[in-house]
Amino acid sequence: MDHTPHGIHVVAKPIGPVCNLACEYCFYLEKKALFGPGEQYRMSDEVLRAFVTNYIASQPTPVVEFVWQGGEPTLLGLDFFKRVIAFQRPLVGLKTINNVLQTNGTLLTDAWCLFLKKHNFMVGISLDGPQAIHDRYRRDRKGGGSFERALRGLRLLQKHQVPYNVLACVARETAQNPLEVYRFLKCQEVEYIQFAPIVERLPDDPSGPSHGLRLAGPASLGRKEDQTRITPWTVESEAYGDFLVAVYEEWVRHDVGKVFVMNFEWALNAWIGNPSPVCIHAQQCGRSLVLEHNGDIYACDHCVYPQYRLGNILGASLPDLAERSRQSGFGVCKESALPRGCLECDVLAACRGGCPKQRFKKTYYGEPGLHYLCKGYKKFFRHIRKYLHAMTQLLENGLPASHIMDAVKGPLLIKRQ
Repeated sequence: MDHTPHGIHVVAKPIGPVCNLACEYCFYLEKKALFGPGEQYRMSDEVLRAFVTNYIASQPTPVVEFVWQGGEPTLLGLDFFKRVIAFQRPLVGLKTINNVLQTNGTLLTDAWCLFLKKHNFMVGISLDGPQAIHDRYRRDRKGGGSFERALRGLRLLQKHQVPYNVLACVARETAQNPLEVYRFLKCQEVEYIQFAPIVERLPDDPSGPSHGLRLAGPASLGRKEDQTRITPWTVESEAYGDFLVAVYEEWVRHDVGKVFVMNFEWALNAWIGNPSPVCIHAQQCGRSLVLEHNGDIYACDHCVYPQYRLGNILGASLPDLAERSRQSGFGVCKESALPRGCLECDVLAACRGGCPKQRFKKTYYGEPGLHYLCKGYKKFFRHIRKYLHAMTQLLENGLPASHIMDAVKGPLLIKRQ
């Protein structure tokens, strides 16, 4: 039996859905419809202090990772994050405390970067590729592109040596330019990249979307979804697979050990047999909660809807809220509701069904619960198997995985060191 303590992961949204950009594909901006008029989208000190104290005290693991997201969290200003550090400081001896800031990068300054460097923040910055690709979807409220401001933010992070990674969203048109995106990021000296596919479904009732939202909520895994129409910006399934394959073929020949693409790291991790570090490819989910600006806790970042509200940080402990989520069946059904088509699939160990929110397609048996990106996932995971097998052999023989770059050029003799 595995007695390793399982931590609780919380993504905090201290400014809720408020952002200085209006990215076409953003699923979170519309969440303003869930709050009343006159809502103050700013986390109070009472909620912030309760969160910091509760999170650190209830975490069974030695490391506590605070993830600050939005909306755009830098809109809160430096003073808010100075209070974050002040509230964390008395508890530093109890745990190792890490902070992660996810930002669009457009508001970063020298002062911001000096602060982030001083307090060892890891920064995730959104950059979809070169200007034409980035600005296709990532525009401000006046319709202006955000590329130049985002790139300036990246340059400031590099200037001040702030640890960072790039989150590159793959929408419908982006998927047509895999090498242009990847080579651009390499030219910017980006070493850590995550590709995030954009998948959103239109609501069941176009004349009156639920809760005033324009996008559909999570799929119902146990029954057929009548509405499977997707948004115009949603990446096509096989095109996403082709995107990953094209980037992988370039990476495996030139950049292993120099550029770290998280999607590829996850695939190798699954091939070796380790548990997935990300919820979308884990057997079960449900321990990655979301804290909204007002203290409300939801079951998942993709499930900030009234029916998934678990409680409020001011009135309950995080372990109790996580357990409430588990007992509701959320997270467990990611595995238990897998259709026969998935259970028989040769890439199940890598995919694990994908994110439940996006499992609104039918299998070839006519069962509900198939992930929208199934064809793309299959194309990608099947294509890279030969490389994963070779890299596993290298690692088992005490050699770095980067030797795969020699193997793709011709036969490689592996000698144990």
